[in-house]
Amino acid sequence: MEHLETLKALGLFDARVPRYTSYPTAAVFSPDTGASFQSTALATLDPKDPVSVYIHIPFCERLCWFCACHTQGTKTLGPVESYIETLEAELEMVRATLPSGLEMGSLHWGGGTPTILPPALIHRLARAIRRVFPPADVFDFSVEIDPTMVDRAKIDALAAEGMTRASIGIQDFDPEVQQAIGRLQPFDVTRACVDDLRAAGISSLNTDLVYGLPHQTLARIEDTIDKVLTFAPDRVALFGYAHVPWVSKRQKLIDEDALPGDLSRYNLARRAGERFVGAGLTAIGIDHFARPGDDLSKALEAGRLRRNFQGYTADSCQTLIGLGASSISRLPGGYVQNAPATAAYKQRIAEGVFPGSRGYRMTHDDHLRARAIEQLMCTFALDLDDLSREFGPRACELLPCLNEMAARFAPFTELTGRRITIEPEGRALTRMIASVLDQHVPDGVRYSRAS
Repeated sequence: MEHLETLKALGLFDARVPRYTSYPTAAVFSPDTGASFQSTALATLDPKDPVSVYIHIPFCERLCWFCACHTQGTKTLGPVESYIETLEAELEMVRATLPSGLEMGSLHWGGGTPTILPPALIHRLARAIRRVFPPADVFDFSVEIDPTMVDRAKIDALAAEGMTRASIGIQDFDPEVQQAIGRLQPFDVTRACVDDLRAAGISSLNTDLVYGLPHQTLARIEDTIDKVLTFAPDRVALFGYAHVPWVSKRQKLIDEDALPGDLSRYNLARRAGERFVGAGLTAIGIDHFARPGDDLSKALEAGRLRRNFQGYTADSCQTLIGLGASSISRLPGGYVQNAPATAAYKQRIAEGVFPGSRGYRMTHDDHLRARAIEQLMCTFALDLDDLSREFGPRACELLPCLNEMAARFAPFTELTGRRITIEPEGRALTRMIASVLDQHVPDGVRYSRAS
């Protein structure tokens, strides 16, 4: 706490910066890069390298007010079944374009609420994916799960299709906090979900929590953490709530006066981190925790931790193929995002064209800076000599950035030769420090707060 005034003076509570789950960020994507780039990039992938696959299911029976994801509400399965048909058509387009022999090293279903799918649709979608992307020998399959929208039959269907990790959305267990964010989720319902997952043989459990929510206090988040630890989670993601009502209109339902202030928000994150580390989990990057034997912890120890649109990952695949409305692909030459609106996405597929509607073609400098930012976000250090092994002498062009980091963020950085490290007391500044490397900051874009 003795460093708090210095952190404040450096702008921790005022700055708004990207989360850097990609570089450049989606804010710089342009319609100039879309379907044509998408199809060419897919056709020229090297079949020797497994790919990651992301499936976006945009439907929810309830729309939580805090969420800023691309989702839509539905009370019937009709729109969901129609969407699965469109996903199957997109998969066939991709299959006809990909080089033969390509395998899938990782699969993630996100949303929305993937567990809105009944068992029959779970099997149907999983089999459609495998027809296009046969799993590699080393394969990981994770699914985002809403405990209020799942039962044992759905869990058994996912397990039968090879799910290896379940990611459970919790946010906070306090009833007043849940009421304030439009997400009622009793502890006993979540407990039953965890028990069913363990009984189905799911060996890896991730829990998602959020700090900075309305009416959240230290006592309340402590109580939530006590409950979460009874699940013995293998991983915990602790995200800061991003109040961006200009992006997500449903957030206007949240009472801004009930949001924690700057100091309270900082203390919530700090205390939660202390609790998880005290419970034996390893801190991973800025907002994840993992058991010592978990793949995330192993990746951190081995120096192969990565960061993508789902956060920190042990996934080593260089290519991520996103399928479904709004999903983003990370391809060798850059990024492309499918049409965000479900109707527009479906129309493109119906017309027989790839659904990529905007993206970005990366330059050599972009690739260099992307890797440098990822290193900082994963290890709190950036070594230009290490980077030069991958990018050659041009890595040294980033030395002025390291000098700027050292000057702007003292005393929380240490520059030794061509290596900079972020001190533990200053790791809340990591996104701000990484932004020194960012050459793409569009005018008028308002990112989430740094704290």
